[in-house]
Amino acid sequence: MFWRKYLHNKYFYTGSIFLIWMLFFDQEDFITQYQLNQTLNDLQNKKEFYQAETENNRNIIEKLETDTAWLEKFAREKYFMKKDNEEVFVIIREEN
Repeated sequence: MFWRKYLHNKYFYTGSIFLIWMLFFDQEDFITQYQLNQTLNDLQNKKEFYQAETENNRNIIEKLETDTAWLEKFAREKYFMKKDNEEVFVIIREEN
């Protein structure tokens, strides 16, 4: 039949062995390339996240340097700072 002439061809065997070798046994095989592609996608997602965080932090720093009222609010909320004649109550809620 049609496949019989290909099965008795030495180039068919050579090509098949080469293809199997390249897909599974080579240093740059299919599985390794897939894993590297997944790692690259993860790193690109992390890069986008950290770039957004950096931009957010730059905006916060710019606000802190220019707006004293916002600086005071930030210090009170994040670091529990207070004026000399004030008292600060911290309420901690327990989660069940």
